[in-house]
Amino acid sequence: MIPAALSLPIDDPILIFGLAMIVFLVVPLVLGRYRLPGIIGIIVVGAVIGPNGLGVLERDETIVLLGEVGIVYLMFVAGLEINLAQFIEYKDRSIVFGLLSFVIPQAIGTVVGYYVLGLSVGAAALFAAIFASHTLLAYPVVNRLGITKTESVTATIGGTIITDTLALLVLAVVIAGADGELGAGFWLELAGGLALFFAGVWLLVPRIGRWFFRTVDQESYFEFLFVMAVLFVCAYLAELAGVEYIVGAFLAGLVLNRLIPESGPLMNRIEFVGNALFIPFFLLSVGMLVDARVLTDGLDTLSITVAFVGLVLTTKYAAAWVTARRYGYSHDETMTMFGLSVGQAAAALAIVLIGFDAGLFGEAMLNAVVLMILVVSVISPAVVDRYGRAIVRASEHTEYDPRNAPQRVMVPFSRESQYRERLLDLALIVREAGDDQPLYTLSVAQPGSRAEADIAEIESSLEETEAYTAGAEVPLERQTRVEGNVASGIIRAILENRITTLIIGWDGAPRHQRVFGDVIDQVLIRTKQLVLVSHVRQPLNTTGEVVVILPPGIDHNDGFYEAVHTIEHLAEQVGAPVRGLVVDRNPDQFERLFDMVSPDVPATFERVDDWSAVSARLRDDIDETDLVVTMSARRGTMGWHSELRTLPTTVSEETDGNFIVIYPAVGERSDDRQFLQFR
Repeated sequence: MIPAALSLPIDDPILIFGLAMIVFLVVPLVLGRYRLPGIIGIIVVGAVIGPNGLGVLERDETIVLLGEVGIVYLMFVAGLEINLAQFIEYKDRSIVFGLLSFVIPQAIGTVVGYYVLGLSVGAAALFAAIFASHTLLAYPVVNRLGITKTESVTATIGGTIITDTLALLVLAVVIAGADGELGAGFWLELAGGLALFFAGVWLLVPRIGRWFFRTVDQESYFEFLFVMAVLFVCAYLAELAGVEYIVGAFLAGLVLNRLIPESGPLMNRIEFVGNALFIPFFLLSVGMLVDARVLTDGLDTLSITVAFVGLVLTTKYAAAWVTARRYGYSHDETMTMFGLSVGQAAAALAIVLIGFDAGLFGEAMLNAVVLMILVVSVISPAVVDRYGRAIVRASEHTEYDPRNAPQRVMVPFSRESQYRERLLDLALIVREAGDDQPLYTLSVAQPGSRAEADIAEIESSLEETEAYTAGAEVPLERQTRVEGNVASGIIRAILENRITTLIIGWDGAPRHQRVFGDVIDQVLIRTKQLVLVSHVRQPLNTTGEVVVILPPGIDHNDGFYEAVHTIEHLAEQVGAPVRGLVVDRNPDQFERLFDMVSPDVPATFERVDDWSAVSARLRDDIDETDLVVTMSARRGTMGWHSELRTLPTTVSEETDGNFIVIYPAVGERSDDRQFLQFR
C-alpha cells in the first residue's frame, strides 16, 4: 500500500519542500557540468513535475506565494546590486533603453494584434503590453559572472523598471477603459498615487534606514529583518499606488543601495537567501505553468505562440541594437542586453491573466503566453551566459586585475579595542571584491608573566572576528605575537605576510609632540605600504558624502594613484559621492587626476585657500554622516607639510563623524601607474 504522502500529486508540505530543495541542488550542478545555466533546468523541471506534466506537484497557494516572493526578491536584489552612482550618472542610457524596449514592442504589437489577429484596440494594446514588458530571468547569470556593474547591464536593469511600469500602466488604462472608468478621476488618482508612492519611498526610506543602522546595534539578523520589512512594505505600497509589486521591490532596492555595502555580511546574507531559496522557487513556479499539451489543441494557440516569440525576439533585439548604436556598446554587450530584456514572466503573466479575467483574451492567448514564457526562459539565460562570458574575457584583457599583484589587507587589534567590527567593515570595503587573498588580523601581547593568559584572551576575542568575516564569506588569517615593542610586532608581521594595505585604528586623542601616538607613528616611519589610520565609530554604510582633503603637492607622491583608487573604491562601496577640498591648488587638476582612476564615482572639487580655511570647513560644513578622508604624506616625501602633523587632531576636534588619514605607499611599493589602467 502506497503511503498517502507519496500519492500524486504530493500534498505533504515537508515532502514538497524537500523535493524542491533537491531540485534546486541537483539541477544546477548537473547542467553546470555542461556549461548550461542552472535556471533553465529549474524551469524545465518545474514543467515536467508540475500539474501539466507528470503531476508530481500542484501549483497550489504555497507554490504561488513562494513564486511571488521570489520575483519580488529578484527585482529587489537587482535594484540593490546596481551601481547606483553609475546608474545616476548614465541615467539617460536607462531611460533610452527603457523607452525603446517598451515603445518598439508596444507599437508593433498593437498593429499586429489589431490588423493580423483581429483584436479590438484595447485588446491589441494589451496583447502588445504582454511582451513590451520583460522580467530579468537571466539576472542570476550576470550576477554569477560578476558583470552586474557593467554599464550596458546597468542600463538594462535600470530600463527594466521603466519598461515594466509603462506596460503595467497600459494594463491599468485598458482595464479601466473596459470597465467604463476611464475618466478624469482615474487619471488623477493614478498620477497622484504614483507620485506619492515614489516621493514617499525615495525620501523616507533612506532616512529611516540611516537611523536604524546607526541606533540598532544588535544581532545581525535584525538588520536582515529590517531590510525584508522595507522590501515587502514597499512592494505592497506599490500595489496601492496602482502598479505591480515588482516596481516597489525594485525601488526598495534602489533606496537601500547605498546603505548596504556590496562586500559586507548583510549583502552576503541577502544574496544567499535569494539565490538558495526564493528565486529558485520563482523559477520553479514559472515552469509549472507550462502545458505543452496545448500544442495539440489546434492552430490558434500555436500561431499566437509563434507570433509572441517572433515579436518579442525581434522587438527586444531592435531596442538593444538601437541603444547600443547610440552609446557605442560592443556586439557582446548588445547581445547581453537583448538576452536580459527578452525574458518574460511576472509582468506578462499578470497582464494576460487580468486580460483573460476581463474577457479581453481567450484561453488560446493564455496558453500561448505560457508557452512563450517557456521558450524565452530557455533563450534568455543561454544568450546572457554566452555573451556575458565574452564580456568577462574581454575585460580580463583590457583591465588591470588586482589579483595579478595580490592585495593583502591587515588589521591590527589591541586587546581593549571597542570598535573591532567597524575596522573590519572598513577592511571588507577596502578589500577588492573577488580577491582570493585572506584578510589578516594581528594582535600583539606584551612579554611577561601574563603573556600566556593574554594570548588566550586575545585568541578568544578573535574567534568573534572570524565569525564576523565568515558572514561575508571572506577568509581570515588570525595572528598573535609576543613582542615587547608593539610597533615592531606589527612591522614584522607586515613584512612576513607581504601586506600591501594596513588599516589601523586610532582613538582620536591628541598626543604631545606626536601625530597619532608612539605605536602608529613608528609604524608609519618604518613602513612603505599604503596605510589607513582610521577613526571609525559609526556604521560606514550610513555615509552621506566622502570629503577628501588634498594637501598641495600630494599628487606628486609616489603612491598617489593607488590612494585615489582606494578612496574611490571606498566611496563606491558605501554609495556616496566624493567632495574634494583642494588646499591652495587648482581643483580642476585634481578632478582630471581622479577621472584617470577607476572606479568612476561622482566627484566635485573646490579650492580651499589655506589650512585655517580647512578647519573652518570641517567645523561648519561637515555633517556627522560625512566620512572625512585626509590624504597625507610621510615626513620627507612629496606632499609633506608641517601642517599635516597636527591635521589629524584638527579633524578629530572639528568633526563628530568618521574620518580616515590615508598615507600612500612609497619606495618599492610606489609604482602605482597600473591604477591608471582602471579607466
